Amino acid sequence: MVKALADQTILLVGAGAVGASIAAWLAPKYEHFYVLDQGETLATIRQSGVSSYLQHQKEVKAQTVVKTVDSFQDCPKPDIILLCVKNYSLAGLSQAIISACGEEFAQQVLVVGLQNGVVNQKILPLYFSNIVYGIISFNAWLDSPAVVGYQSKGPFIFGRPDNCQQNNIDLITALFNQGVEALASEHFQDAALSKMVINLTNSFTTLVGLGYREIDNQSLFQKILSQLTYEGVKIAKASGHNECKVGDIPSWFIISASANLPQFLTRKVFEKNIKKMVVSSMAQDIIQNGRSDNELADINGHMLALAEKHQVDAPFNKALYLLCQSAFSQADFSPLSVTDVWQQMNLH
Repeated sequence: MVKALADQTILLVGAGAVGASIAAWLAPKYEHFYVLDQGETLATIRQSGVSSYLQHQKEVKAQTVVKTVDSFQDCPKPDIILLCVKNYSLAGLSQAIISACGEEFAQQVLVVGLQNGVVNQKILPLYFSNIVYGIISFNAWLDSPAVVGYQSKGPFIFGRPDNCQQNNIDLITALFNQGVEALASEHFQDAALSKMVINLTNSFTTLVGLGYREIDNQSLFQKILSQLTYEGVKIAKASGHNECKVGDIPSWFIISASANLPQFLTRKVFEKNIKKMVVSSMAQDIIQNGRSDNELADINGHMLALAEKHQVDAPFNKALYLLCQSAFSQADFSPLSVTDVWQQMNLH
């Protein structure tokens, strides 16, 4: 017998920007909702809960009490696990769940993968049988542990590339809709690639320190950003994917126009979309937290592999990928000027 929504035991693992947002929105709706993290993040949530606010409304933070656990063994047996860690942590976390809870549990529990890109679709099936994937259609950021800002309250898009396990997809969509807008998609892979086209810019905005330093050359900034996403659109199309609306991201028509029309015709629309950009999770990892792990290979590298497979020329993405690989591997990475990036891309 399937449990009612209110009776589900839910464990969220990883209270970063997305995980903390989800906790703030869902914890009040479910009595058996728990968060597992570590260190200062776990201590802050345990003591003060999660503070969340809508962009430009920081003075009206919501304070949400959230139940926490120290380990998988410390949590009542979950029916659903929300994995809110990055792709580079996914295999290790999955192995830890199996080590703590057993193989039989791993085949029964419903796991939700909430990562950028599609690499999670290769990792999670190695460990679990019941899986739903989610796309995050909004931007969120951490001011400090368990203090999260968000640009909009959702939506989340849930589905699977094979459109199987529809009951699980419907369950997760209904569960999220109690606290935040959520949609089920029968075109999930199109939605995932549409989001990845925009995620291609995370590496560039991190490299130039958007949100951390002034942009020295707006024209070059627009040129590089527009070409990165336009190449992404061409790669997505060549690999057989169609455009899918994902939140408030720019349409493929706008992306194409920004890359191909004179900038004096497109600058206002471009600047409007740039104002929506906040510090990316990649920038928070690399610049703010000094981490060496990042999503460069999982997003940009994956798209370049598709470009090679389908014979799409992507000089901007290729040059930037190589530059980011080198820059992000430095222990003392410091953002570059847009002018320096352009010179080092060597695409004159």
